Amino acid sequence: MTETMGSHEAWAAALRVHGRRVTKQRLAVLAAVERHPHSPADGILAAAREELPELTAQSVYVVLNDLTGLQMLRRFEPPHSPALYETRVGDNHHHAVCISCGRVEDVECAVGHAPCLTPHWDAGAKPMTIQIADVLYQGICEDCQRSQTLPSDRT
Repeated sequence: MTETMGSHEAWAAALRVHGRRVTKQRLAVLAAVERHPHSPADGILAAAREELPELTAQSVYVVLNDLTGLQMLRRFEPPHSPALYETRVGDNHHHAVCISCGRVEDVECAVGHAPCLTPHWDAGAKPMTIQIADVLYQGICEDCQRSQTLPSDRT
């Protein structure tokens, strides 16, 4: 599923391919995640309720779990944060998280030699072929840098 497949028709087709019924709840959750990538479940609930006011928190958790298992959604867990969800699946992109405000940005996989895909195996380990590495970059976004007084700025 790519970022551009946000329409209800595309989501409905994908649900059918996975053998799932097309329900208002599933469509509302998918649309909410599409509109608000990198959101926690409570944010998805609030966004989905704009379309489906009677949606329950339990329904959202069930749908998120199911669609993550089908790989229609991606779940990732930054440190000190609840799990976040996005519709961008099927590629090996990473995330950058601002440690000041919590903003999350997608980061394309490193090109060229990717040391994260060449692990060092300890003696006695049973090596495997690595297909995906989950890298999390942490730093301070430009907005937070501009709003903070850095040590060199003090007089």
